[in-house]
Amino acid sequence: MRTKKLAIFLIIAIALFVFPLLLEQAGNAWVRIVDMALLYVMLALGLNIVVGYAGLLDLGYVAFFAVGAYLFALLGSPHLASAFPAIAAAFPNGLHLPIWATIPVAALVAAFFGVLLGIPVLKLRGDYLAIVTLGFGEIIRVFLNNLDRPINLTNGPKGINQIDSMKFFGFDLGKSHDLFGLHVSSVSMYYYLFLALVILSVIICYRLENSRIGRAWMAIREDEIAAKAMGINTRNMKLLAFGMGATFGGVSGSMFAAFQGFVSPESFSLMESIMIVAMVVLGGIGHLPGVILGALLLAALPEVLRYVAAPLQAMTDGRLDSSILRQLLIALAMIIIMLLRPRGLWPAPEHRKSLAEPAES
Repeated sequence: MRTKKLAIFLIIAIALFVFPLLLEQAGNAWVRIVDMALLYVMLALGLNIVVGYAGLLDLGYVAFFAVGAYLFALLGSPHLASAFPAIAAAFPNGLHLPIWATIPVAALVAAFFGVLLGIPVLKLRGDYLAIVTLGFGEIIRVFLNNLDRPINLTNGPKGINQIDSMKFFGFDLGKSHDLFGLHVSSVSMYYYLFLALVILSVIICYRLENSRIGRAWMAIREDEIAAKAMGINTRNMKLLAFGMGATFGGVSGSMFAAFQGFVSPESFSLMESIMIVAMVVLGGIGHLPGVILGALLLAALPEVLRYVAAPLQAMTDGRLDSSILRQLLIALAMIIIMLLRPRGLWPAPEHRKSLAEPAES
């Protein structure tokens, strides 16, 4: 049995390693889609800590994604030097800090904003919590859109460009490389980085789920009053959930900024938050394989539907825009999934058990 598991593990590892190299044959655009899907997996895993484990509905999660992206952009581009003469005097070409400094700073600042959001909403539940977190996400987006005067911090709606790519000891992921006789493009290099981060995120989430902290979060999710009666410090546990979830968002945001080389407020709209929540819900709240499946499907589905929307647009003589058709098809797919699988595509085992018990009785 152990040998069989090891063989399966090796087959999966080889398949994941070869996958982008094969996908490159159809064009780098497809590898880029997979890269973005992996980024959304990290975001969904972070939100799953808040929604799935602690039971706190967060509709403003994209704010932490934005904080991480903009911090990486500010610390890894010439923008601050152009906006602040004092910085320009010391660093004429901009800060361009190494990733060992920028990524931890992005994660810590995002965690700080997560705790900052958690403090005023500790006593809120359900719809009220959702409304407040939604407002927080919109506040961050509006600030990013308007902090270009009197001091140009975010460059407003024009965004920040010329962002440094990921560099490890001089090895630049933003450039193509020839490795072991194989030509590996930049998007494939980022694929391996994002895949490693996803694996690390899954390990962290799995360890959290089976730890005392994870069990405390789940106790709060099931019955907060009972959890408090059992001696759980619900205030600290909630703040920890917001902070941990925001950390994932900050790291994902920094990866997004390095990968794109450009950030703007348009990338962090309310729709992005709703899509991340949908990934967690459609996949299976609180269940890691389900969350990963939901994130991969919803991240890749809009791009796949481009090839379906174009023929439908031609059938209507161009009267319907292809982007509107894609949104319509995505919405219909989500409705059908939730009608057929109300607990998600891959719910947690205890959910399946609870659904089976009434049928047996």
